[in-house]
Amino acid sequence: MKKILTLLAATFFALPLFAGEFPDISIVELKKAIADKKVTVVDVNGSDSYKQGHVPTAVDFQSNMKDLASKLPADKGALIVAYCGGPSCNAYTKAANAAVALGYTNVKHLSAGISGWMQAGEKTDK
Repeated sequence: MKKILTLLAATFFALPLFAGEFPDISIVELKKAIADKKVTVVDVNGSDSYKQGHVPTAVDFQSNMKDLASKLPADKGALIVAYCGGPSCNAYTKAANAAVALGYTNVKHLSAGISGWMQAGEKTDK
């Protein structure tokens, strides 16, 4: 029984380490990075959703999955932000992991997603 409790406790404390694999960026921080032209934003919601509205300057991951490298900056330290539907969505990890596999070291997550972006009253591009 002691071993089971130890295993459960270890699992409980390890989960938060995996849940936040990529650091979060706030809507305010992302807006500033977009205004300063210091970010590449990647939308992982699918092309249909992308056409309905996406964070300004965002790249459609579904359409560019095979050639994502051509949409990302040459500087491997540049800020890359991936997002999907909202806080409970983890599809963003597809783009974030793809960027890391390409050698990018400053990859973040907009956990608010497109739903949080729109709830905050932010404009979208179509």
